[in-house]
Amino acid sequence: MTRTPRRKVAQPARRRPPAMFIADDRGLDFLNSVATPTDTPIDWIENGDGLLDWLAQARLVPAKALEALRVQALPGELDSVAAQARSLREWFRTFIRRHEGRSLTAKDLGELKPLNRLLERDEEFGRIVAHSDGKAIGLELRTMRRWRSPESLLLPIGEALARFVCEEDFTDVKACEGPTCTLIFVDRTRGRARRSSTSAQDTALEPADRSDASCASPRSP
Repeated sequence: MTRTPRRKVAQPARRRPPAMFIADDRGLDFLNSVATPTDTPIDWIENGDGLLDWLAQARLVPAKALEALRVQALPGELDSVAAQARSLREWFRTFIRRHEGRSLTAKDLGELKPLNRLLERDEEFGRIVAHSDGKAIGLELRTMRRWRSPESLLLPIGEALARFVCEEDFTDVKACEGPTCTLIFVDRTRGRARRSSTSAQDTALEPADRSDASCASPRSP
């Protein structure tokens, strides 16, 4: 009796939980795109699909642009861009760790050359449009960006990192004190008393301003 060979059943793609946006700054949220909020490490941009999903949740790229780039990308191209994003993330994490606890000065500019090189690739332009809220009467000047290739997905990330460098005080950067949590955030509380991140229930669909639950109990001082 001839045995019919078994058909291999395709394994379903691993589902990631919603990304976490608890840092109160999109630049630091990008660093938190890999984290251990409880006890299992999660990398939300481990591949091209993950990068597209994270950018959509972060609202850094218009949905139409993301879909267009998904369709036009060559095989493996988005995965390559995701690898570049991860390298950028870890470079910036090293920069943060080196300077956290003190304000930046002009002497630190030399270390930011990789970020400036990324910003030089940007293609922004202005466009006069109707007010986006649909309530106000009149027009506004809005900054737009050309999404020519999958590598352009790195540009809004670079802008978020640059804004953090120029607008935030590194003395307010903190790491969550949860025993296993690796998330970092900007402490904007009165007296700079915040000690932990919020829980994984906070997702990209809401502003990064919730503080109703902690990811884990903070360590005792």
